[in-house]
Amino acid sequence: MTTTAALHDLGASEMLQAYRSRQLSPVDVMRAVLDRVGQWEPSLHATYLLRPEAALAQARASEARWMRSAPQGLLDGVPVTIKDNIATQGDPTPLGTAAVELYPAHADAPPAARLRESGAVLFSKTTMPDYGMLSSGLSSFHALTRNPWDTGKGPGGSSAGAGAACAAGYGPLHIGTDIGGSIRLPAGWCGIFGLKPSLGRVPIDPPYTGRAAGPMARTVIDAALAMQVLSQPDARDSMSLPYQPIAWHEAANATPDFFRNKRIGLLLDAGCGLPLEEDVKAAIENAARLMEAAGARITPMKPFMTPAMLEGMDHFWRMRSLADLRTLSAERRAKVLPFIREWAESAEPFSGAHVFNASQQFHATRVAAVKACGAFDYVISPVAPHAAFDAHEASPTGDPLRPLEHIGFTVPFNMSEQPAASVNCGYTAGGLPIGLQIAGARFDDLGVLKASRAFEQIRAGQRPWPEPPPAASAL
Repeated sequence: MTTTAALHDLGASEMLQAYRSRQLSPVDVMRAVLDRVGQWEPSLHATYLLRPEAALAQARASEARWMRSAPQGLLDGVPVTIKDNIATQGDPTPLGTAAVELYPAHADAPPAARLRESGAVLFSKTTMPDYGMLSSGLSSFHALTRNPWDTGKGPGGSSAGAGAACAAGYGPLHIGTDIGGSIRLPAGWCGIFGLKPSLGRVPIDPPYTGRAAGPMARTVIDAALAMQVLSQPDARDSMSLPYQPIAWHEAANATPDFFRNKRIGLLLDAGCGLPLEEDVKAAIENAARLMEAAGARITPMKPFMTPAMLEGMDHFWRMRSLADLRTLSAERRAKVLPFIREWAESAEPFSGAHVFNASQQFHATRVAAVKACGAFDYVISPVAPHAAFDAHEASPTGDPLRPLEHIGFTVPFNMSEQPAASVNCGYTAGGLPIGLQIAGARFDDLGVLKASRAFEQIRAGQRPWPEPPPAASAL
């Protein structure tokens, strides 16, 4: 193996090749990643339960296995982070909020269990906002998480720390969750790749309508490698799909010829929410032209979401969150982020009929998305209508009564159970990344990875990853 990349910048596949040939040790790599974290973390605050000594102990055990040519699994020795809300045995799961009582989890949730079984080095968890109900790095429990491309901006959320950590070079693989865009939004705003798989493709506990766990990485190849591990079965997920031995490794072989004769819908109007910024629109239109030049047939789409659909989901989630808040003591309830508290408490006057009618918009969204996408192999769109916003804001509008106006492009694919990814497709005039969403038919997770890998090869050259500020001190 020959590479000029710093060890913290190596992809997972490169690391594994170097371990196999004994050109690198997992200990070398883990030390380099921890050093990178030390340089960035005073500025970013992306980690939770960062344990350097435990990480190095895992790395030494991996090194010993590689020296015996007996790796434990597919990711042996690869540094990985995992989101706060994915339980890890013996650790508290605060869900991003100071309101939760901290008890050690009795077992690893499925994604964490699969990673451990594969030999991955789980060296840290990552931050999220209160209950995962914001697209920002603002939390009442964690320090404010920032975007490495511009620390005045947020990384997106709710997989906030995962997005920031990936862009900053905290190793190659990061696991997030997504119920309305929480993998794709931070992936788009941090310039990385993120996959929200088909519902049930990656077992998770607890399962919930629209909720998916998935990989966040700098490359599609690394995300596909992670899917080989994450998609293994786990009976605890009552909504999981029957296990399929999908040839995830084939994503690495996709070329621009993948687009030849593919029917691709171009969606530039979400039908609801905030208007599309010009820089974002231009980047998505350019992505469509590149795919067309590679042989795709691009067809503009009419919006299929409506303001009523988005409002209905919002109102149902407000009532769900209010029900959660009602289980808390007054003292603990007061610790919830004020934005979230005001949002949830706005549901107080909702009648039962109102909440029932609101709940029906989840199904209406599903039906509309499936119908609109049925004529296409893939649908491309912005991930969000704008680039990363101010780090101190809870949402792009800053208004708890208008909290979801940026998820019109992402949330329908949670409800329709379709796989959807974010892949960087350009930058704003100010240098912030812009995410292209690629959505496929239900169960076509591998196809979405292949389309994303093909696009990686035809997009313009990517800018260098951001570097930590010189004044940052080591941990």
